Order: sequence, then C-alpha cells, then structure tokens
Amino acid sequence: MKRQQKEPNTIVKKQEEKIDYEVYCQYTRVWIPDPEDVWRAAEIVKDYTEGDSILYLKLEDETPLEYRIGPKDNALPFLRNPDILVGENDLTALSYLHEPAVLHNLKVRFTESNHIYTYCGIVLVAINPYEQLQIYGEEVINAYSGQNMGDMDPHIFAVAEEAYKQMARDERNQSIIVSGESGAGKTVSAKYAMRFFATVGGSANDTNVEEKVLASSPIMEAIGNAKTTRNDNSSRFGKYIQIGFDRSYHIIGANMRTYLLEKSRVVFQAEDERNYHIFYQLCASASLPEFKDLALTSAEDFIFTSQGENIFIEGVNDAEDFEKTREAFTLLGVNDSNQSSIFRIIASILHLGNVEICSERDGDSCHILNDPHLTHFCQLLGVELEQMEHWLCHRKLVTTSETYVKNVSRKQAANARDALAKHIYAHMFDWIVEYVNKSLHTSSKQHSFIGVLDIYGFETFEINSFEQFCINYANEKLQQQFNQHVFKLEQEEYMKEQIPWTLIDFYDNQPCIDVIEAKLGILDLLDEECKVPKGTDQNWCQKLYDRLSSSVHFQKPRMSNTSFIVIHFADKVEYQCDGFLEKNRDTVYEEQINILKASKFQLVADLFQDTNKDSSISTSSSSKSSRVNVRAAKPTPKVPNKEHRKTVGHQFRSSLQLLMETLNATTPHYVRCIKPNDVKEAFSFESRRAVQQLRACGVLETIRISAAGYPSRWTYPDFFNRYRVLMKKSDMTEGDKKLVCRNLLETLVKDPDKFQFGKTKIFFRAGQVAYLEKLRADKFRSACIKIQKTVRGWLQRVRYQKIRKSAINLQRYGRGYMARRYAEQLRLTRAALICQKQYRMVRERRDYLRVRQAVVTIQAFTRGMLARRIFQEFLLHHKAIIIQKHVQGWLTRRKFRRARNAAITIQCAYRRMRAKRELKQLKIEARSAQHLKKLNTGMENKIVQLQRKMDDQVQSKNHGSTHFIGRSTLFWKASSLHNELKLLKLLNVAFIILFSLKEESQLESSASQSVGRVQAELDEERQRYQNLLREFSRLEQRYDNLQEAKVTVCVCLCVHVNVLCQDRYPMVPGLVLPFSSNLATRETILLRAAWNCQCSLYFGRVFPQRQELESENKKLKNDLNELRKAIADRASQNSSSNELQDGYNLLLGQLKAANEELEVRKEEVLILRSQIVSAPHQKEETTNDIAYCNHLLSPSSPCLPLTPLSFFSLSPPHPLSPSSSPCLPRPLSPRLLEAQLQSQARKHKDELAAFNTQIELLKDDIEKKQEILNHTMSLSPEAQVEYSVQQEITRLTNDNLVRTLQPPTPPLIHYELKVSLTAATSQPTKAKPQLTRQVTVQRREKDFEGMLEYYKEDEALLVKTLITDMKPHAVSATVPCLPAYILFMCIRHADYINDDQKVHSLLTSTINAIKKVLKTFYTFELLLDLSPYTMHFRDNTAKQNEHCLKNFDLAEYRQVLSDLSIQIYQQLIKVAEHMMQPMIVSAMLESESIPSLAGVKPMGYRNRSSSMDGEGPGSYTLEALIKQLGQFHGVMGEHGLDPEIAGQVVRQLFYSINAVTLNNLLLRKDVCSWSTGMQLRYNISQMEEWLRGKNLHQSGAVVNIEPVIQAAQLLQVKKKTSQDAEAICSLCTSLTMQQIVKILNLYTPLNEFEERVTVSFIRNIQNRLQDRNDVPMLLVDTKHTFPVLFPYTPSALSLETLHIPANLSLDFLTRV
Repeated sequence: MKRQQKEPNTIVKKQEEKIDYEVYCQYTRVWIPDPEDVWRAAEIVKDYTEGDSILYLKLEDETPLEYRIGPKDNALPFLRNPDILVGENDLTALSYLHEPAVLHNLKVRFTESNHIYTYCGIVLVAINPYEQLQIYGEEVINAYSGQNMGDMDPHIFAVAEEAYKQMARDERNQSIIVSGESGAGKTVSAKYAMRFFATVGGSANDTNVEEKVLASSPIMEAIGNAKTTRNDNSSRFGKYIQIGFDRSYHIIGANMRTYLLEKSRVVFQAEDERNYHIFYQLCASASLPEFKDLALTSAEDFIFTSQGENIFIEGVNDAEDFEKTREAFTLLGVNDSNQSSIFRIIASILHLGNVEICSERDGDSCHILNDPHLTHFCQLLGVELEQMEHWLCHRKLVTTSETYVKNVSRKQAANARDALAKHIYAHMFDWIVEYVNKSLHTSSKQHSFIGVLDIYGFETFEINSFEQFCINYANEKLQQQFNQHVFKLEQEEYMKEQIPWTLIDFYDNQPCIDVIEAKLGILDLLDEECKVPKGTDQNWCQKLYDRLSSSVHFQKPRMSNTSFIVIHFADKVEYQCDGFLEKNRDTVYEEQINILKASKFQLVADLFQDTNKDSSISTSSSSKSSRVNVRAAKPTPKVPNKEHRKTVGHQFRSSLQLLMETLNATTPHYVRCIKPNDVKEAFSFESRRAVQQLRACGVLETIRISAAGYPSRWTYPDFFNRYRVLMKKSDMTEGDKKLVCRNLLETLVKDPDKFQFGKTKIFFRAGQVAYLEKLRADKFRSACIKIQKTVRGWLQRVRYQKIRKSAINLQRYGRGYMARRYAEQLRLTRAALICQKQYRMVRERRDYLRVRQAVVTIQAFTRGMLARRIFQEFLLHHKAIIIQKHVQGWLTRRKFRRARNAAITIQCAYRRMRAKRELKQLKIEARSAQHLKKLNTGMENKIVQLQRKMDDQVQSKNHGSTHFIGRSTLFWKASSLHNELKLLKLLNVAFIILFSLKEESQLESSASQSVGRVQAELDEERQRYQNLLREFSRLEQRYDNLQEAKVTVCVCLCVHVNVLCQDRYPMVPGLVLPFSSNLATRETILLRAAWNCQCSLYFGRVFPQRQELESENKKLKNDLNELRKAIADRASQNSSSNELQDGYNLLLGQLKAANEELEVRKEEVLILRSQIVSAPHQKEETTNDIAYCNHLLSPSSPCLPLTPLSFFSLSPPHPLSPSSSPCLPRPLSPRLLEAQLQSQARKHKDELAAFNTQIELLKDDIEKKQEILNHTMSLSPEAQVEYSVQQEITRLTNDNLVRTLQPPTPPLIHYELKVSLTAATSQPTKAKPQLTRQVTVQRREKDFEGMLEYYKEDEALLVKTLITDMKPHAVSATVPCLPAYILFMCIRHADYINDDQKVHSLLTSTINAIKKVLKTFYTFELLLDLSPYTMHFRDNTAKQNEHCLKNFDLAEYRQVLSDLSIQIYQQLIKVAEHMMQPMIVSAMLESESIPSLAGVKPMGYRNRSSSMDGEGPGSYTLEALIKQLGQFHGVMGEHGLDPEIAGQVVRQLFYSINAVTLNNLLLRKDVCSWSTGMQLRYNISQMEEWLRGKNLHQSGAVVNIEPVIQAAQLLQVKKKTSQDAEAICSLCTSLTMQQIVKILNLYTPLNEFEERVTVSFIRNIQNRLQDRNDVPMLLVDTKHTFPVLFPYTPSALSLETLHIPANLSLDFLTRV
C-alpha cells in the first residue's frame, strides 16, 4: 500500500497518463469549471488534436466559448457520461468517475427525482430534503428487511439491513458511522437506523427494550440538541449507541457513549440561535401546577435563553415536545421524584444566569444584593443562600502554609458563575446518560452488537475555537479509518476475482493527525500550557509557531499572531487561540462544588460526589455498564500524571481513542449526510455547498480510489445481455458466455489494459463502459436509420399509390358530377315549364270557383230567408191547436176522476165491514177442535194411500237397498227434528232459569235492598245469559255442520234416488226430475219425501210426550213474556245501563228466532199427527235395522260403497205382513254422530300426513343421493372406488332388510272413497289419477348409530393418534377431515351416556393438542360437525336432527373452535406467504418471461454487497410461482377445505403478491422501465389465466392485483403531453398520488432512444391529482390480512357409513 500526501481540493486525473485525444471530437460533451456552479456542461463543436491550445466549446445556452488548454492554463476537461447513466443509484456505476459527474448525478437525483439517498460504493450519501417524506414507515422497513444491499433503491434501511445481516452471518460486531455538517440530518439518520433495528430485531420477551432504545432519542435531543443558524435541531454532542443482541439476534439491551458536549452553549448563544431545547420546553410548561415551585416565566425573561433573540422555532411546539420528553423519562424508568429533581436543576441554572453581580468602587471586588433569582437557585438546589452568595464573590487560595480568602472582580465572578452553570449542566447531562444506560442495561449475555455513531462532521466557521478543533480532530481520525477500510475492500474484491493487484495511491492523513496528537503536538502543548500558573493563550500560540512551523499541515497566518492554521483532509481551517486554555481547563471553584455536595436533595449531592475523580466525562462510566469485549488494535497510551486527566482535551483524546478501537474491532458502514443549502429550502441544491461537503466527508476520495483501478464491473450474464447486439451471429452460437464476452472485448477494445477478466465479473477502466455504450448506441442508431429508411420508402410508396388512386377517383367522380349536373339542368327546365302551366291553370280555375261560390251563396241566403218566414207562420198555427187540445182533455179528466173516487170510497167502506165480520168468524172456527180434525183427515188419507202404494212396490220389487236409502233419508230428517226439539227444550230451560233469576231480582228490589247488590246480580245474570247464548250458538253451528253433511250425502245418492222415485213415490209431485235439472231442487224434493215417510214413524214414538211439551211450551211463553216485560221496565228505569239494554236486545232477537222456528216445527208436527200409525213390531225391526247397518258398514259388504253415510242407521229389506207397516230404527245420538265425524276427519288427516311424509322421504332420498354423487366426484379416483363400494354395500343391506321386514300395505280406503266421491260429483270434468305409489317405511339401522365408545384412559392415545402424530398424507386418500368425524362420534357417545366430564375432557384435550400443532385443517370441519348436531338447522337432514346432541350444549366450544380455526387460517396464510416471499420479486419482476425483452444497465455497487457473498441471486421463474400456487390449491383440495375458504386463501396470497411486487417496484429504480412493465403485464395475465383454470376468478383475487396491473400500464403508456397526463389520471385509479409520482420519478430508460419523464410532466400529474382524497401512503401494507368468513356447509356424509382405516390403529374404539 502506498500512501501519498496531496492537497485536499486536488483531484488526480488518470487521463493525464494516457490521454485518448480521439474522444475529444465534435459533439462530445464535457465539464468545465465554473466560479458559480463549480462545474458547467458544454459541447465540443470542433475536433481537438493533440497540441492545440484552444478547445472550441458551446455551452448549453448555445453560447460559444474558447477554452484554453496548456500546462499553465487548464487541462483537458472532464468527459460527461451518457444520459442513460445519469441518475444512477450508485455513483460507482458511472463510466467516468470524477467530481463533476458525481455532483451532477446527485443533483439530478435530488432535484428531479426527489431521491435523497445515493450509494457511492460502500458509502450512503444522504441529502437533507428539509421536508417530511413518507419513506420511513413500518411497511418500508418490512420491504427492506431481508433484502440484499443494492437490490433496492438506496436507503438508510438498506445500510441497517446490511449491518444486521452481516452481524448474523459473520458473527462480527457492526458499526454505522453517520457524519456530516450541522443540519445535514445526522441525528435523523441515526434515529431511523435505530428504529429499523428495533423493528427487525425486537426483543424476544416482553421487556420492550426496543421501545426504550427509541425512547432515549427524545431525551437526548431535549438535553443535547439546540437550534443553530444551520439547523433547527442540531446535535451539540457526539454519541455512540451500542445495541446489543443475543444469539437469536433479538435486542436485549443498549449502551450510549457521549463525546464533547458543547457546554459553552449553556451560557452563550450567537444571534438567531437557541440554548438546549429542554430550557425552552420547561419554560413553555411553567404554568403547570407541578411546576409552580420552579418560579419560571417566559424564556425571554432569562439571560441564558434570550441571547439569541429568537426563542421560537417555526413549526415546533415546545410544550408538546416537553410532554414527549416526560413520557420518555417515564418509559425509561425515571420516577417522578427524579424527574422533579432534574427539572429543578434545569430551572436553577436559568435562575443562576439571572443573578446580578454588582462591582465595588475599587473594581477588585463585588457583591450580590438580595437577588431573588439567587434565592430561587438556592431553594431549588437545597443549598445555603449565604454560603453560595459569599463564594460567588470570593475565592480561596491554598498554599503550603496558609489559606487565604480573596475577593474577585465582577468579571471573574461572572465567569465563575457561568462556569458553575456549565458544570452543573454537564454533570446533569452525564447523570441522565448514565441513567439511560442503566435502564437499557440487561443481565443477559450479549452475543453481538451494532453501534450507531452520530458524530459531528467537519466544521469550519469564520471564528473557529476549541470545539471546532476537537470536532475536526475526530473527523481526521474517522477519515483515516475510512480510507483504510475502503482500500481494504478494494483489495479484497480484486483478490476474490483473481485480478492482478497493483498499488493504488490514496491520501493518508496520518501526518495531520500527528500534528494534533503526537508528542509536543497541539494537544500536548495545550495541556502543558494549562499547567503553567500564568499560562495564556498567546504564549501557547507562540509555542505552536516555534514547534510546528516545519510541518506541512501547520501554517501561521500572515496577519495574526493569535491564531493558527491546520491543513485538514477537507480544507484549511484557521483557529482563534482565545479561550483555548480556559475551555481545556474547564475550571470550577472547589468551594462552590462543596456547597452543592452538601445539598439536602440527594440527586444534587450525588452529581458532584466524584467530581475530583477522572470520570472521563461519560466514557469510563458508560464503559463499565457496557458488556462489549473489544480488543484494541494498539495499546492505550498511559496517562503521565493525574493533572493531565483533568483537561478536556486529554479526556476527549482518550475517549476518541477508545472509539477508534471499538470501530476497528467492528465492520463499519458509512452514511455521509449532505446539507444541500443554507436557507433550509426543500429540495434546493447549491452545488458549491454540496461539493465542499463531498470533499470533506470522503466521498470523492472513494471515487478517486475506485477510478484508479477498475471502477466499472459487470457480471458475465449482464454484460452478455447488454452488449450482445454488438456480437455477430456466429459468436452467439457458442454456449460459454464467458468465452463469447472475452472474444467480443478483444475485438472491440484493442488495449488489454482497459479491462480485466475475473472469475465472475469483467473489470473495466474508467470510461470504457461509456465507450461500449457509444458503440451500442451507434449500432442501434445505424439499425434505426436502416429501419427508418425502409419505413420511409414504404410510406412514400404507399403515399404515392394513395395519391394516384385518389386522383383517379376524383376524375371519375368529377366527370360523373358534370354529367349528373347537366341532366339535372334538363330536368329542372322541363319541370319549370310544367310548373308554369299548372300554376296558370290553377290561378284561372281559382278565380272562376271564387265567382261561382259567391253567386251560389247569395242564392242560398235569399231562399233560406223566404223559407224561414213561411215556417214561422205555420208554427204559430200548430202551437195554438196543441194548447186547445190539452186544455179540453184536462177538463174532461178532472171530471171523471172526481166521480171514480167517490165510488171507490163507498166500496172500500163496505168491504172493510164485511171483512171484519168474516175474520172474527174464522178466528172462532180456528180455535175449535173440529177444524183441526178436518185438516188431519185429508192428510191421513193421503199418507195411508202413499204407504199402501209403497208397500206394493216393495213387495213387487226386490231392490231392498234402494228402499233403505229412502228410509235412511227420512230417518235423518227425523233425527234433525229431534235435535232441534232438544235444543228448544234447552232454551226453554234457560228461559225458566232466567225468569226465576229475574223474579228474585224483583223480589230483592221490592225488599228495598241496595242498588249495588242489584247491579252485581244483574251482571251475574248477564254472564249466565251470555253463556246460554254461547251454548245456543254452538248448537246452531253443530246444526249447520249436519246440514252440510246432509247435502254431501244427498249429492252422493242423487242418482239412486232419481231412479227409485219413479217406482216408489209416484204420488209426490215434482219428485221425479230430469237428471240435468238443478241439483239443489232435486235434493230438496228428495228430503221432503223422506221426511214425510220418516216422521210418520218417528212421531209415533214421541207423540206421548207431545202434550207435555205443549204445556211446557205455553208456560215458557208466559214466563218469557213476563221476563221481557220486567227487563223492559228495568231498562226504562235504568237508562244509563246501555250494556244491559244491548244484552236484552240480543236475547230478545235470539228468542224471537227460536220461537219462529218452534212454531214452524209445531205446525209440521200437527200436520203429521193424524198420519201416525201403530208400530207393534217396532222393537224387533229396530234390532234388525242395527244389524243390517253394521253389515253395510263392514268393508266386505258388497251392497254399498263406504261413504260419509256411515253415520246413518240403515235397516235391511224384509217382507212386511198385511197388518204391519214399515218403520225405521231408532236414530243415533248427536254425540255419536259427531264422534264418528271426528274419527273420520282424524283418519283423513293421518293418511294425508302419511302421504306428505312419504313425499318428503323421497325428496330427502334424492337430495342425499345427489350429495353423495357430488362428494364422490370431488374425491380422488382411489377414494371414489372405496367410497362407492362402501355406499353400495350399505344400500344393498338396507334393501334386504326392508324386503324382509316390510308389512303389507293396507288398502287406502279413505283415499279411494275420496276419489269415488269426486268422480261422482264432477263427471263432466276429467277424473284425477289415483296415487299408485305405496308408502315405504324403512327400518332404522340398529347395528351402528354413528357413535364411537372409548375408555377414559385411552383419551390421550386418541388425541395423540388423531392430532399430535397425525400426518396429512395418512388421511388425504380417505374421507376428507376424517379425524374430525371420529372425534365428533366420540363426543356423541359421551353425550349419549350423559357423561359431562368425558365431553369436557375430550374437547379440552383436543383444543390444546390442536393449539400445539396448528398444521392441519380439520378443526374447521370439527366445527362444522358440531354445528348441525348441537342445534336444529334449517338445512339439517332428518338423520342429522336425529343425531343431535341430547344432553349438552356446546355453543361455547363452538366459539373456541371458531377462534382456533381463525388461528389455523392465519397460520396457513403465514406459512404460504413465507414460502412465496422469496419467489415473488424474482418471478414477477426479474425473470424474463418474454425472452430478450429486458435490458440490463450498469448496476455499480449492486450485487457487490458483502451480504451476498456465497449467496447466489434467486432464480425463481413465473412458472415456479404458479406451480407453488397450484400446490397450495391442490393441498387444500386434498384435505377437503371448503372451496370458499380456498378462494379466500388465494385472495390473500394474491394480495401478498401485489403488495410485495408493488413495494419492490416503488423502491427499485432498475425495474421501473418499459420492458419491465411489459414483462409484468405478461406475468399478471398468466396468473389471471391460472385463476380462470382453477375457477377462482370470482374469489376477488384479480381485484387485489389491480394496483400492480395499473403500475405495469403506467410504465408502458406514453408520458409526454397533457393528454397523456389526463389518460394516466383516469387509468391509475387504484394507485395513490404518491405511488404514481414515485413510479414516474423512478422511470428509467434502458436505451438512449427512450425519453425520460420530465419534471414538468410530473408536476402536471400532481396538480391533476390534488383533488383526490387518497391516503398519504407510498407502500402497501404487506401484513394486512382480510377477515376470514367460514361458510356453513352441511356435511353430506352419514356417520353410520363412516369407515375407519386400519392404518390409524384405533382398535380401542368400539362402534355403538
């Protein structure tokens, strides 16, 4: 290794060694120096030849420029990179590596693409955007987690992931070094790095160490950050945070070291700057009740917080930040007491700054006059006021013999006061840091750690003091370590690729470091001067001039004797010597410290107990709590004496040495923060400020080291894919790509030193990639020219042919148009003539018709007038005649009416007199018995004649059945009359009761009882009356029912009666009717004939009771009249009782109706009384009739079909003797008839229910067979065979049992009767078909009821066999979800024997076992099994309802199983996503599904990450991803997972594919190209095809990948005009505005012929999308999970047919 000392602003040009003058030709673009923009772009307008002194250029604004070249002027300018390389993620990917190229690339990425991160080899360059960006969320952390550095766009998370992976792989501690100027964003970068570690390496237990690590940030920012002119949140101290990890690489603790706190800021702030944030936060919250004792007001009232004249920061709320600080204190375990002490100390410092010290007259002494701020200071710290007041104005001098107390001047007292304030704040700062370390400390053994160094960058101001000197000294040490590490990595890369190694000169800053820290160096001389009692800054500065003037890195200013210049690696810095000694000593009076030690507050006293010991600020104390074992590269230099350990410079050098040892023992990672401008404007880039920082932070040194060797490196496949267009077809036939690349380079590049072939990569010198790109572009350009030539020729030929064809068509159409126009002219001329002729004719005819019409009109009016005059005269004569006629007729009619009315009046009077006489005589005759005898005499003769004729017909014919039908009809009428009589009797009884009650009420009223009792009895009476009415209504309803039954019977017998009436009843008029007559009329005639016959027999038996009934009836009438009269009287007396009146009216109406019916029946009885004959053989005939009725009612009787006449009592035909007469048997009672009717109705309902049941059974049988068929089709072929055989055996067994045990089906009597009745009553209509299918009753299976019995001791074995040890492939070929069915059958048996302990134990064991496994799917099926059998569902089959659990309700277990199913679903998704995660990016974005479409660009540092050593890039293709999806779907199908759930799983997996693909697309610039969009769209179409093939296109998976589809379309559409912007806005509806803008910013052309997206176009898109209400989201949440919905699918499997395979070894289960 060769070191070389160079000026820091000098860039070595390797082109000077071998300059290729051919490249400086016309149109070549170059960079020239510029005083304002540092570098400016130009273009050569004339070829340059060697020796020319002028290079003719043209600037970008077309301004010509003559650029002088020569040894004394300028060297040849730097060449510009091709546009295709501009904006690369890695600066080392640039072909020309120099300062202008680096600066331009950073500017383009920052201002145009808004990319703040860029790689420069191993360094991450971070530019402060001065704006909050949405690129630090948890989804971004997840996207970068697990990715190789270089695979994604540059990011602080990529550096953190690289450190984390190297720690896990190499088991070596890591460090992330963040440096930069104040305001460059160092603290934020370090904070985000720690956030990444806290998220990725979260603690394994519940200690929340990662939260505590993050909570330390707001505390350290509050006490260590302040507002400066360059930064609103500038860190005024350096810190190194070590995050410890265990062997599982989870965070177990952390430790913090701090360096060089800027204590001077406590007492002094420059203009427009602030003190530390904690002071302003505390003042902003001074109004809180707990802070009343602090006596604080606004920050403007305190000197220490108002010197900068600006106490506010725009956009910052100090009160809210203070609450966050207190929350962080609480999270780290700082109790309220310690927090209160901390705030008291901070408040005391503010009061101490306001203490006013007054000078005495002599000027050598001072005093303090009753200052309230000093009182507050002493009260807050708990010290004595008098002592503090005394020692602030005095000083103790100790000699060997005596001790003196000396007065001090006002200035010295003020300095001592400020020193005390700084000392108190520094010790409080150290105490907080120590407490944070204790809170983050862990007792667990630390395996490794990652350190994050947030340290100040190189600083240079107009006035540089001791702080800037220490900062720049630290940066010199860090730059030296950085150079050595970069050189080492370069060397390792060359050696790994077996490239010949040549020494590279690099800048070594060890001489500058020696000037600072060597013996008799700057720090050594400073410490020596501090020991001198009268040492001054001027004496120390003079010693520097004397000792170090010979060093090239030390200079003396020309115009000053109190400053010196150090030439650092970044720049020359002039330091002012004033204050160096005081700041190095950090002097505080011991007496003041002793007062603080005696504080009554424990925390204040503890802060200063060890003040005389070498605490090394915080390094030694923090190193004790650190458990990091660091092996130093060099032994630590021993401190020569105790006094040296007290100087700040010595302490800082020791802590810096310890830091360097720690960094050297770790693998460093570098983050260089750049401040783009000094006005804090968002995305504004000042080239001059940026290039200063690039030179200072070592980025350009990295570029120079890389450019000295072979900076451009390509893998063989990438080089082959990129530059195969330069190869010949014969070269492409060779299979070895390395050999093809070697042959190509040897052909294209003649100088063998321009490239080297490694094992896996090709190394190029600077500029060679640009040369190859130029050749490639020329190749494409020539091809384009040839294509354009051919296309243009074809277009011209097409255009000529089109023009020629158009000319011919125009000529043809023109000639045709001329001919048609001439013909049209001829037609128009002829038409004009015809029009003129017709017009003239019409005009003449119109005149003629007008004259004629006028003449006719005049004649008509004249003739009409004459006719109307004659008509008026005739009308007058006619009206006069009519009037005369009507008057004469009226006079005649009036005379006639008078005479007629007189005659009628006389006749009416006479006839009325005679009628009264006759009516009186008739009433007298009607009351006599003779009149009744006359009436009965004629009736008796008719009945006797009719009876004889019937007897004759009976004897002549032997049709007994017909005869008895008539007799049964008559008998039914008699029975009806008998029922009515009984009803009337009941009513009479009711009336008697009512009447008696009424009499009682009258007696009670006559006895002058109370009105209330009478009213109560009336209510009771009314209740009884209503009950009687209810009974009466019921009897009436029964009567109506009997009437309906009668009609039905008559309809059935209509045909038979019509025939019989011709023979047996010829005397009855109108009895024989034609068959087509009205059915109701025939029915009435038939019933009256039967009534006359039956009543003659019936009333022969009831006649002895008639007299009694008549007398009883008369009595009832009398009682009724009296009751009616009494009720009417009472109603008139109590007119207010409307309810009683209503009841009375209702009762009266019912009684009237009953009386009318009774009168009718009475008349009929009187008419038939004379026709009654004796019946001596009545008893014998009754017995015979009953026997014959029973014979007819038997099913085997051939006489009559069984009809609703079964409630009649029919008598058989028999010969009658001459002295006897036919009679009918005794009628059946109404209750018996009602019972028979009800019995028949019940039988009919039972038969109907049987038919419905049979139909339902047949439907269930069909549905069950359909389900079995569907289930069989879903099984594998082997499972189909086994399942079919099992089902066939079961069916045959059931058929045999049914045929053996099935009883003969009884005849469907009622159904046949119903059919015959319908056929008889509706002959014209089509007869209904009879039901021929018989009801089949299957015998219930008794051998196996779908239950399994086991013993309690076998429960563990059962659970182990079915769950713990169950392998998915063991049951995949059997019934799906077989373990779930077996477990449920065991639960059924436990329910069957009512063993609650067994049910609880089995379910609990099952759930616990499944929780341990969480790998099978049948828990959901067990839930489905429990659902139909634990409650009745609508979709349950009859067998499932029969198998329901009888004793236990498992609703709670169903909920537990449902929750467990959700866990299994989530576990399934997690496993599937874990398996697919490494495949998605490679398959969707990187694999070439369409060959030769994707282009390759120089990747620079990509694929050079050390984390990829030994790891080949993923080579997954789209086919592999689709195959994996198919495997998932197949496994779910084999395990019987419901198709709807499988669709939800696929939907979730497609969402994961969309999220991962889109996030990578948004974080990778190399894949945002047109060709990637084409590849991505093709890949998505293949996945959509897979969904359609699996019938999953309706599952919602396509909707989830819609954002990726639109992203692919966005990469392919045109992006140039405003119409394109409108199309993009309407197209990308599923993408947010941030995502659209990000993709447009990342869009990268792969060829020079593609155009970049302009900034104006992106701004146009942003303006158009402002109205969108999108969530401000850049990346998609990859952890989002859709809620799962488990559908209820009834099981189609019968538990009785379930077969348990023998390979499960469940012999201990018994089938029940």
